[in-house]
Order: sequence, then structure tokens, then C-alpha cells
Amino acid sequence: MLQAFAGIWGIAGVSILLLSAIGRLLPLSLQALHTELTTLQWSVFWLFLIFMLYNEGYRGFQKAFSPRTAARARHLSQHATLGQAILAPFFCMGYFHTTRKRQIISISITCTVVALIILFHFLPQPWRGILDGGVVGGLIWGIISFWICCWKAWFSDEFNSSAELPQQA
Repeated sequence: MLQAFAGIWGIAGVSILLLSAIGRLLPLSLQALHTELTTLQWSVFWLFLIFMLYNEGYRGFQKAFSPRTAARARHLSQHATLGQAILAPFFCMGYFHTTRKRQIISISITCTVVALIILFHFLPQPWRGILDGGVVGGLIWGIISFWICCWKAWFSDEFNSSAELPQQA
């Protein structure tokens, strides 16, 4: 029972974080896109959107974060301790009970995202919304790829992504 809860809470918690980010950024992006943008601004919007779809959505989420995070949720659904169950979203994102390298990368990515959020906050509209549009595109790709990977992790025998668990001594 605890393990099933942990796996579901891991998936739900990560989903809530991603959906919350989309929900906060989408209105700012739409606000910018409903103004009269210059040719330069439209060009930056489309170029940044394509950049973010490829780098954040495809490379970041689909190829790395989503399969690993789904594998970690599946691991929780079979082997969770009470502490891991309580902190399941953070376990799934690789903040603890993982390789040292994964933990450093996960924390570094989080710090970088926070720094970018702070920097974007100081940009005036429509520039902030233009950049937020690219981020939203990548996040939407990311959450869809995450849900697909979770489905495969739980219901397919062919899912073999690494959960990047620490080596047992």
C-alpha cells in the first residue's frame, strides 16, 4: 500500500510542479502575444520557441528527465521506504537516493532554472512573455513526455530506463 502511494504521489507531485509552472507562465506569454509585436519580436519568439522545444522539451525532458523520473516512480511503487514515500516527488526528480552525479546535476539544473526565473522577472513585456512562450512550449512537451513515460513504466514490460539508483555496497 505504501509503495503504491509513493509511486502515485511521485508522479502526481512532479506533474503538479510542471502544471503549476505552465499555469503561471502561460498568461504572461499570451499577454505578450496579444500585443502588436515587431518583426524582430516575432522572430525572437519563434526562434526561442523552436530552441526550447528541442533543448528543453526533446533533449531535456523526453530523452533524459521523463524516462528517468518515471523509472524512479516505478521503483518507488515497488520499494519505497516511509521517508521516500513522503518525499516522493523529490525522490523522483533525483534530489536524494541517487548517484552523486545525478544529485549534483538535479540540484544544479534547479538552481539554474530559479536564476532564469529571477532574471526573466525583470524583463519588460513583451520580451518576458516572448521568452516565457518558449519555456511553456518546452514544459508542455515535457509533461506530455513524462506522462507517456510513466504509462510505459507502469504498464509495459519493454520500459528499461535507468532509475539512477546508488550502487549498493
